[in-house]
Amino acid sequence: MATFLYRLGRWTFVRRRLVTFLWVAVLAAVGVLAAKAPAAPDDGFSMPGTEAQKAFDLMNERFPGGHADGASARLVFVAPSGQKITAAPNQQVVERTVDEVARSEQVTGAVNPFKMQGAVSADGTTAYATVNYSAKAGEVSKGATDALEQAAQHGRDAGLKVEIGGNALMAKPEAGGSSEAIGMALSAVVLVITFGSLVAAGLPLLTAVVGVGLGMALIAALGSTLGLSTTTGTLAMMLGLAVGIDYAVFIVSRYRAELSEGRTPQEAAGRAVGTAGSAVVFAGLTVVIALAGLSVVGIPILAKMGMAAAGTVVIAVLVALTLVPALLGFLGRKVLPRKARKARKARKARKARKARTDQGEASGGKENGGARWARFILRRPLAVLLGGVIGLGVLAAPALDLRLGLPGDESKPTSTTQRRAYDLLSEGFGPGFNGPLTVMVDAKGVADPKAAAAEVAKKVSGLPGVVAVTPPMFNPAGDTALLNAVPATGPSEAETKDIVHAIRGDAAGLKSATGATVLVSGTTAMNIDVSQKMSDALVPYLAVVVGLAVILLMVVFRSVLVPLKAALGFLLSVVAALGAVVAVFQWGWLADLIGVEQTGPVMSMMPIFMIGVVFGLAMDYEVFLVTRIREGFVHGEEPGEAIVTGFRHNARVVTAAAFIMIAVFAGFIGMSEPMIKMMGLGLAAAVAFDAFIVRMTVVPAVLALLGRRAWWLPRWLDRLIPDVDVEGSKLETAAPEPTQARESVTV
Repeated sequence: MATFLYRLGRWTFVRRRLVTFLWVAVLAAVGVLAAKAPAAPDDGFSMPGTEAQKAFDLMNERFPGGHADGASARLVFVAPSGQKITAAPNQQVVERTVDEVARSEQVTGAVNPFKMQGAVSADGTTAYATVNYSAKAGEVSKGATDALEQAAQHGRDAGLKVEIGGNALMAKPEAGGSSEAIGMALSAVVLVITFGSLVAAGLPLLTAVVGVGLGMALIAALGSTLGLSTTTGTLAMMLGLAVGIDYAVFIVSRYRAELSEGRTPQEAAGRAVGTAGSAVVFAGLTVVIALAGLSVVGIPILAKMGMAAAGTVVIAVLVALTLVPALLGFLGRKVLPRKARKARKARKARKARKARTDQGEASGGKENGGARWARFILRRPLAVLLGGVIGLGVLAAPALDLRLGLPGDESKPTSTTQRRAYDLLSEGFGPGFNGPLTVMVDAKGVADPKAAAAEVAKKVSGLPGVVAVTPPMFNPAGDTALLNAVPATGPSEAETKDIVHAIRGDAAGLKSATGATVLVSGTTAMNIDVSQKMSDALVPYLAVVVGLAVILLMVVFRSVLVPLKAALGFLLSVVAALGAVVAVFQWGWLADLIGVEQTGPVMSMMPIFMIGVVFGLAMDYEVFLVTRIREGFVHGEEPGEAIVTGFRHNARVVTAAAFIMIAVFAGFIGMSEPMIKMMGLGLAAAVAFDAFIVRMTVVPAVLALLGRRAWWLPRWLDRLIPDVDVEGSKLETAAPEPTQARESVTV
């Protein structure tokens, strides 16, 4: 592989105008297709195989026109202190406000609370009105949401406290935004510090934008065909920028190193793509495996997000292997700092190169920080290994108390009207009112459906923790009934989960007694099912992703122990990051510092999401760092000195890449949405732990303790595994290009 990529790098360097034109042409063509493509369908959120989803689908079938999947809002009214909401003046304000909302666009119904049983609190101070919309959550028009907010303001102006709950005000997620802009700006600063050159720093940013632009355009162009929307592309944009910058950084860094060793720009480009490019290919494959593995979870939208992001990563790899060396052909030696270019002119008369082990910084023979850190670890590898593992273990301890769920309005900041509406409903009707359970009674074929529904209602109302059950509401055919069970506890409480399991546990007995099938659905039940499905999918997902990646890394490193060490180190860093998430969002440590106003369960998708994203990035750092170590070992260095060589050349670049990723993810911590804030903290912590504790500390310590045994591979396995030559050993004997061809390149 190294030889093929070496030739590809030289060819793209020479044919730089053609290669650049082709990339621009492809980007323009796909952009035109994306602009003309029909709008993609809504992603929706479905959970195939769960009882809540089955009940939801049946609800849409049996209650036609009921808009079960439409958005809804709750207008919560609270009377002034010492007054009742049922007092004539206050009641008139409520009815006037509800009538105003009912006349706005997309509204299919607005229920007067004084004509609905249970819509006024027992103490008479609080009432709520339910507003249903024809549009789905996130798609309610601005005119409709403006009308809702204006009506609420009119109620406030009349002296009542009015807040808006529900999902009608939920904004549709959009790709891009201030977080990406902040991440790009911080990345630029890190790259300038790392490379000491504006030209070298700008190239990875430019190529990353090209790759992400092409990826997002493809998602838009194929959206209607494959069911991919802008929401699907959110992960693709985030990871496309991340790996796009990383891969270009490693190619450019190796190119600069080859120039510093005295090679011509064309030869340097070839060797950079042949060596660092090989690492890019296999690092990209590990990311693709982790993302494509999200299909194992069984959630359609998560699978689509993973596949779309995997496609964008493939584009990032192709950009790094072709467009980056082509642009290097235009820049030549300009990617070197000015001091290095002047030093080269002073050394131009020298013909002999220094031995590989004496290679230091481009300007002299002093060892850099990476080499000094490696030698420090080599002097005390066991102590460093124990310190790193124990430290990660301490950080991971809170993960033992991990509780999964899907935070709702209760986790929003108190500055939002949704959170204030949630609190008012909890005060007026009890905490369980915000998470009612929808119990469906499928009595199709039953002789007396009404009796069956009444029996179910009686059974459910008698369960511990259920404070109220609404009368059964039948569909037009009279064969299916819905009733709401209000628990005494909030939607994310463990006691509410027990009630759901209790109802489902009684379903078999109720079917025997009445002949009706009982299903539990609603937002609360769906959240419980999502959490359970995520928990059940975690082990299979880990087995598939880690197993395939270990096999791939075995091919890359031709070793059994190095891939196993890489996988175990990754698990340590992910569990430690989950521990940090639990400590902040579940226990409340440092919650005020990052703006977490309400603790609660960790988002159900967080563990699998972190595994999918962080595993790929962690293996990037593993491949880039350890392939350079193996390169030194294959070229005759002792194991310890090979570690120093690898750190001398790649530690600085890996550190810069990690800082870039941390900056990108940390930008999401400042967002107001709790789930996005949680993702930002979790991903930033995972990258920090994995890059600086595992890859930069634990990995060299393990390799130092193993010595030559680190590269052991059974003979029978050695014969089976293909030799992909990632370290580029065959390039040492590769025939150089004709001198005339080399000299014809102008840089």
